[in-house]
Amino acid sequence: MPETVLVTGGTGYIGGWCVAELLRRGHTVRTTVRAPGRERAVLDAVSSVTDPGGRLEFAVADLTADAGWGEAVGGVDRVLHVASPLGATDSGDLVTPARDGTLRVLRAATAAGVKRVVLTSAANAASPSSYASEGVTDETLWTDPDDPTLLPYRRAKTLAERAAWDFMARYDGPTELTTVLPGAVFGPVLSASTEGSVGIVARMLTGAMRGVPRIGLEIVDVRDLVDLHLRAMTGPAAAGQRFLGTGEFLWMADMARALRNGLGDLGHRVPARQLPDTLVRLVARFGDPTLREILPALGRRNRHSTEKAHRLLGWQPRPVEEAVLDCARSLIDKRLVPQQS
Repeated sequence: MPETVLVTGGTGYIGGWCVAELLRRGHTVRTTVRAPGRERAVLDAVSSVTDPGGRLEFAVADLTADAGWGEAVGGVDRVLHVASPLGATDSGDLVTPARDGTLRVLRAATAAGVKRVVLTSAANAASPSSYASEGVTDETLWTDPDDPTLLPYRRAKTLAERAAWDFMARYDGPTELTTVLPGAVFGPVLSASTEGSVGIVARMLTGAMRGVPRIGLEIVDVRDLVDLHLRAMTGPAAAGQRFLGTGEFLWMADMARALRNGLGDLGHRVPARQLPDTLVRLVARFGDPTLREILPALGRRNRHSTEKAHRLLGWQPRPVEEAVLDCARSLIDKRLVPQQS
């Protein structure tokens, strides 16, 4: 039966697709924007794939402030907390806004008595901290946030999810919590954005990436990730559970090959060579310090099991090459990368 669902962060990549799919399935959707005036961007993006039909509402609420959250959750049945303040802060402290924003949503949702909150975490919150050991892990593993080598983003996502479960352990009421832990999210874009993993494909298409490092990604299509969120939102077996939402493992060199083969002439700028690890380390040290964050992942094949999502929720993601190619085609169609001759 259609319900009213709050989606935090409708301007984001995953959030926008959540809004669109909920509307497509007949729900009434309310989504948050950080400031007035951003509603039109969400409406335009969603309308490119479905007719909102007068069932899309907006609430102004920022994860870094208390104001607006009571009004945002008022009268809703379920909450998809997809938004993350991590990209909105200039502070070196990523933990505080991520954790506090999550707790603001949970306090408001439990006070309103919503049925269930689905929190978007990250597969990096269920991974070996150092990537030093290879293998397959599942939802029973928690990343060690006290590991001094842990990247700030991973620490923030891990501690935010931990704070959510700790909050619910002390809560005595009807609201349930489920968390979804995505891998690298690809697939078509709804708006003029190349945020997150999508930026990798954009850089390959423009030729900005002259070669690819020996790094592998567990790629999930944004449409399949949204489907997992919606299954987690209503499935009786999902209450109180973590679900990994990763996809097939693919080396970046294989991703580049899939783009060149699948796009034909449109993929002629996609890099054809894999960079030696020694070169990547040298460039990270002396040329591009932003590469330092990827160094621990060079050559590692850490993977996650999604057996739990398959078994309890019947989730089946599409082939990884389809997610990569549909991402590239949407970037080209929306002219988010230069048109190639």
